[in-house]
Amino acid sequence: MRKPLYVIGAGGHGKVVISTLIDMGLTPEGVLDDYPSSFGKDVLGIRVFGAPEHILSPRRPFQAVIAVGDNKARRDIEERLRSQGFSVEWIRAVHPTAYVHPSVEVGEGTVVFAGAVVQPGSSLGRHCIVNTGAKVDHDCVIGDFAHIAPGCSLAGGVRIGEGAFVGIGSAVIPCRTIGPWSTVGAGSTVIRDVAEQTVVAGCPARPIHKAAP
Repeated sequence: MRKPLYVIGAGGHGKVVISTLIDMGLTPEGVLDDYPSSFGKDVLGIRVFGAPEHILSPRRPFQAVIAVGDNKARRDIEERLRSQGFSVEWIRAVHPTAYVHPSVEVGEGTVVFAGAVVQPGSSLGRHCIVNTGAKVDHDCVIGDFAHIAPGCSLAGGVRIGEGAFVGIGSAVIPCRTIGPWSTVGAGSTVIRDVAEQTVVAGCPARPIHKAAP
């Protein structure tokens, strides 16, 4: 018997996750969200319920995708449910129009949206986002909870640390490293390694300030 499938998060990112799942032939049972203002509404025809703790029992296994764009929030939701003993099978959601080479390792809970490309030898960690039209070339390593925004281009051998965010339309030259929980501003060109918890922007990208812990 198939476990019920839920999407966690009723915002704009949730719309894209739901559309991806539907295009994969999967229909969520519902959307789970912490904010009462969303309760009872629909997201692409899928009803929004309350927080997982209020709707589901830890004793009832279910499938889910965390549909929240903020990296720390995704991590916190995953840790929250795990600490409360929920039995969750985290779905890997890859849109049918995305290209992910068979050699690519895709971690649980990770989403790859329409038009994205992930080339041979790369690996995607847990609960990552490879957003619409992003390009991840060969032998890249994307850490857990990282987010590669729409239209980004990562050349071969790039390493993206846990929780890092690469802003829309950015480019990273080969074999550079973006440190954990760092942010690359929109439209930037990264030609040097980025230190942990650092915000960079520009062409070429330069440090602006330290990111919040």
